[in-house]
Amino acid sequence: MHDIIIIGAGPAGLTAALYALRAEKTVLVLEKGTFGGQVTFSPQIENYPGFLQMSGNEFADKLVEQVIAQGADLEMETVTGIEDHGATKTVITEDGRHEGRAVIIATGVKHRQVGLPNEEALTGSGVSYCAVCDGAFFKGRTVAVLGGGNSALQEATLLAKVCKQVYIIQNLDEMTGEAKLVEGLRAMDNVEMIFGTVITALHGETALNGLTLHREADGQESFLAVDGLFVAIGLIPHNEAFAEIAGLDDWGYVDADERCLTKTPGVFTAGDCRRKQIRQITTAAADGSVAALAACRYLDTL
Repeated sequence: MHDIIIIGAGPAGLTAALYALRAEKTVLVLEKGTFGGQVTFSPQIENYPGFLQMSGNEFADKLVEQVIAQGADLEMETVTGIEDHGATKTVITEDGRHEGRAVIIATGVKHRQVGLPNEEALTGSGVSYCAVCDGAFFKGRTVAVLGGGNSALQEATLLAKVCKQVYIIQNLDEMTGEAKLVEGLRAMDNVEMIFGTVITALHGETALNGLTLHREADGQESFLAVDGLFVAIGLIPHNEAFAEIAGLDDWGYVDADERCLTKTPGVFTAGDCRRKQIRQITTAAADGSVAALAACRYLDTL
């Protein structure tokens, strides 16, 4: 039995592991995909305090190395549920069952993708899902933003400050985000809005160089030369397995505030999978430390 079982090995989960280990708790980290999480798709990180720049893989490798050195157990398993037995919890996976005294849910989110054949191959080579993370790499260049909600409009606003030209591609005939954001973008000379249009192809072998656009009203197709595409069509949390034990909000995020407490004593949450406004590496790491220390306090009262 471990003191703390952490579900998810992104920045939040690994930071939680680090803090728990330094508090002399035994820790098991379960990850179904890639150790490091979504950050491994970032070709370069320049907004993490203390580091001028590093790749997402470098950052993830350092985190994994750090928690292993502190004594964490890491397993590649897909979690399907959690059972609450009071002073103990059982984490159920596709491969078996793990017993622990506390659990931290740090499953993160997945960016909703366009779903085109070479999207994953071009991710980090022109295709991005975060203007805050990658916008500076496109200074003075031409980019497109896919989406029409608040997130897309905020991405476009940020990009318009550094890019030569920004195209906003929306499949509907109007933007669905706040009117004030739309008005602000309309006032910018380097922003063009394209309505009623979808992207049907991404061009480029080693780096994105253009998009095929399909206008739904008349079926007309055109080529748009761009250096980057920022996809802002939503996030997908993967918390269905924890709905009963943790509690989810209307959008599927764990319904917890900055204290990282769920509705079940001994079950905590951290990172992008919880209800929050800002989802960055720094906020994920902050959540990890908060959740770990809360779990340690809980264990010390048992």
